[in-house]
Amino acid sequence: MQTISVPVSVGELADKLSILHIKSERIDDAGKRAHVLVELEGLRPIWERVVAANPALAEEYDRLKAVNEQMWDVQDGLRAREAAKAFDDGFIQLARAVAVRNGERVAIKNGINRMSGSAFIEEKQYQGGG
Repeated sequence: MQTISVPVSVGELADKLSILHIKSERIDDAGKRAHVLVELEGLRPIWERVVAANPALAEEYDRLKAVNEQMWDVQDGLRAREAAKAFDDGFIQLARAVAVRNGERVAIKNGINRMSGSAFIEEKQYQGGG
């Protein structure tokens, strides 16, 4: 199987790994989960070397995974409400939660980048500020 290597920030690696970790826990389809596990096992050794050099990153990874789990739940809730055409207060609260969780996610990723001395830092800009 062919893969490519691209430079990414350490925070981006942690984010990708945490999402794959969540998928490996939550995807029921064995075929899909097998694909996830191949990618997870390909990236895990890289992350383990980074953490070996800076053990404090392990706790930040756990924080990032927790936020990504919350984001997963929010997205599931949004999809369910959209399928039911329930664009009510609950839908609005979930939609707002996306922005909040994503802000937390970017902050943790950039904290990981600073802690690790990553050459790349994620930047965001939103209409109305930032």
